[in-house]
Amino acid sequence: MPPSLPVQDEHSQRDGFGRLARLYRWLEYLTFGPWLALCRNARLRDVSVTAARHALILGDGDGRFLARLLRQNPGLGILSVDSSPAMLDRQSRRAARDGNASRLTIHCEDIRCFTPAADYDLVTTHFCLDCLSTTEIEALARRLRLRMAPGACWIVSDFALPGGAARIPARIVVRSLYLAFRVITGLQTRTLPDHAEALRNAGFVLLDRCTWLAGLLMSERWTTPAGASTKPLTY
Repeated sequence: MPPSLPVQDEHSQRDGFGRLARLYRWLEYLTFGPWLALCRNARLRDVSVTAARHALILGDGDGRFLARLLRQNPGLGILSVDSSPAMLDRQSRRAARDGNASRLTIHCEDIRCFTPAADYDLVTTHFCLDCLSTTEIEALARRLRLRMAPGACWIVSDFALPGGAARIPARIVVRSLYLAFRVITGLQTRTLPDHAEALRNAGFVLLDRCTWLAGLLMSERWTTPAGASTKPLTY
């Protein structure tokens, strides 16, 4: 749950996640080491990502993924939507340092309210959907579906509750994260949503799924039906 996720009240009144803007990278390393970054960047070599020309990035936090995506794809333009002005400022600074500011447009809005005004062939939500309810994710997915061409790619990275013996420790970790973010940012969400059900209901098809840390972290690649024939990745 990075600090870019939607807060439960207006960002103009209280930028809860923005409080973590300067510290989040180091807090991430202290708690999960390199694993969140590995999960977030796992799809950068995917052909469906490298072929994209118009990307919509929702809740990218301090912009490390966004900056790397711009560096590796010189023909890509990005719209980044985030509820935190502080996070958007850090994203802009990272892009500018690499000379890619002209290819980045930022928009400050809670993604639960966001309606795209252009078409996109790539959407990413890294550790973002876990701050929404299943109903809110489905509503967002239906809006995005209208502006995504057949074969467009949606990458989802997030926490998950695996089965078997790993489920209990994973549940403890997830509950602890929700509690911490509630105290620090005011986040009201307490449980992981069923994002897979929401995306399927909105007309998306799951291509593949990769997991790390015994299933606590996962990365999924979804598409619109015409792109469902792509060969799945394996990790």
